[in-house]
Amino acid sequence: MTATRLSPGDQAPDFTLPTADGGQLTLSDLRGRKVVLYAYPAAMTPGCTTQACDFRDSLASLQGAGYQVVGISPDKPEKLAQFVERDALTFPLVADQDRSVLTQYGAYGEKQNYGKTVMGVIRSTFVLDEEGRVERALYNVKATGHVTKLRRELGID
Repeated sequence: MTATRLSPGDQAPDFTLPTADGGQLTLSDLRGRKVVLYAYPAAMTPGCTTQACDFRDSLASLQGAGYQVVGISPDKPEKLAQFVERDALTFPLVADQDRSVLTQYGAYGEKQNYGKTVMGVIRSTFVLDEEGRVERALYNVKATGHVTKLRRELGID
């Protein structure tokens, strides 16, 4: 079963999910701003930590260009809070524990892991415009170097 993938021009599925700080984030509340929503498999794993720290370290330039960064994973809010604390993350992380939002974005489904087909989170990044439409849908991105590449593609560097 392959998840349906989003394409440029699609309306991004709206969601309200719990955040690491005990609140909630509703995607449509961010209308009027551009959003970089990135999906990652698990907080505090090496690749996901590298990626989150790259977003953290690039946040000023992304925000300067009008982007709000949001990370989404199937972790519990408590684990996300530990991740935020441990790595001094300065952007919201949301918990999609039932993977329903990840599935709507095509970021949960069959993937290759060490040569085996497994069900899991497909590391993905979605760039949304001020109206909540998909400008870019990038699937199977690499944890390392992705943020630098994304900034280049967005003309931020």
